[in-house]
Amino acid sequence: MKTKDSDDPELIKEWPLPVEATLGSAVRVKGILQEVRSRLPPIVKKSLDMQSGALILIMPENAKTAFRATSSAVSKALEDIADLPVIPREIEDILTITASERKRWLEDGRLPSAGIRTVRLQGRARKITFHVFDPRVVEELLDRGAVDEWREHDAAAKAENRRRAAYQAKLTRSLKKKEKTKRTEQDPDEPMTALSGWDDFGRDGLLR
Repeated sequence: MKTKDSDDPELIKEWPLPVEATLGSAVRVKGILQEVRSRLPPIVKKSLDMQSGALILIMPENAKTAFRATSSAVSKALEDIADLPVIPREIEDILTITASERKRWLEDGRLPSAGIRTVRLQGRARKITFHVFDPRVVEELLDRGAVDEWREHDAAAKAENRRRAAYQAKLTRSLKKKEKTKRTEQDPDEPMTALSGWDDFGRDGLLR
C-alpha cells in the first residue's frame, strides 16, 4: 500500500490471509500485521501493510535485495500464523462480546485461557499482562454460537437471583412486621398474670 503519492516504479507482493487465520476479523488482521512486522528489521517494517484482509509489501524498485529478503521473512512468519494466539481485543471482535463478558466468562471457566502474555506498551516503560486464547477454541465457540447460549444462561441466572433476593427481602419484612405487631399487642400486665402459681399465691392471702 502506498504511503505517499509517487510515480516511481515499485516492487509489490501480496499475501492473502486465510479465514482460519483471521477468523473473519479485521482486528485480527491488524494483529497479524503487527506480529509479522515485529519479526522484520525496523527499517522495512512500514513497507508491510494490510489491505482488504491481506498483507501487502511495497518497496522501491531499486530495493530488490531488501525486497527479496523481506518477502522471504514475511512468508516464513505466515507459515504458522493460523496458530497465533488470539489476544483480548481480537476475541472481543471475533465473538462480538464486551470486555466485561470476556472477563466474566474467563473467570468462570467458560472461556478457557491459552496462557498469559506480557508486553511493553510502545514508548512506555510499563508492561501489561493479559490472557490469550487458542484460535481453534475461539473458532469452535464461534461456529456453535456459544456466546448466545452463555448470554441466555446469564440472563436466566440473573432473573433467578433477582427473584430470590426479592423473596428474601419480602420474608425479612414479614418477620419484622410480625415481631413488631407482637410487641405492640402484648398486654403490659400479661407477664405478671401469666406467672405459674400466681393465682394460688393470691388466694392464700399472702398479698394482703
